[in-house]
Amino acid sequence: MIRTTAVAVLLAASLPAFASEQAPAKLDLAKAKEIAEGLCVACHGADGNSPTSANPILAGQMPEYLYKQLSNFKSVDGKPPVRDNAIMGGMVAALSDEEMHSLAVYFSQQKMRPSVAKNEKLLAEGQALWRKGDFDKGIPACAGCHGPAGAGLPVQYPRLAGQYAEYTVNQLKAFRSHERANDAEKMMRVIAGKLSDPQINAVAEYVAGLR
Repeated sequence: MIRTTAVAVLLAASLPAFASEQAPAKLDLAKAKEIAEGLCVACHGADGNSPTSANPILAGQMPEYLYKQLSNFKSVDGKPPVRDNAIMGGMVAALSDEEMHSLAVYFSQQKMRPSVAKNEKLLAEGQALWRKGDFDKGIPACAGCHGPAGAGLPVQYPRLAGQYAEYTVNQLKAFRSHERANDAEKMMRVIAGKLSDPQINAVAEYVAGLR
């Protein structure tokens, strides 16, 4: 039942994204490289391999998902951004739509230097949550949306394999507290709301070691 529900929500959440697709933006990867080296380098590295676990690794991430996140950080027509983050809001404020598209593609083409799992005691529980979920708590398997190997699905569900455990923990807790609210159909807010701190730590550790 859990897996069936996850698939149904996945399909429903994906339809609006594909229905609203527009003509591809003109790409300028040379300009994107300049922006990455000047604007993004301190937090994410010039090639998208963040030097610190507090910030996500962007290298190798799906361009559709990266573009969505950049767009969500941006205020449009004076309205609050969908994803509220003062630092990222300031970073994207002056970026054009074409520049955000180009940045997303640029980072997606960089070679990821994946993180590693460091706490073997958490891996078994994390693997169980990833593959099977928690039936008693109504938590679907993470693999249902993010894929068995954590490769994700464009636009809606990011690649998680090799991501820093600390960053994954922070995002799951942000979804749980509704501090982050740019998930389709509130799916991650609902799921994260059912996860305990130990479960969050376990699945984040497992994700860091996925390849």
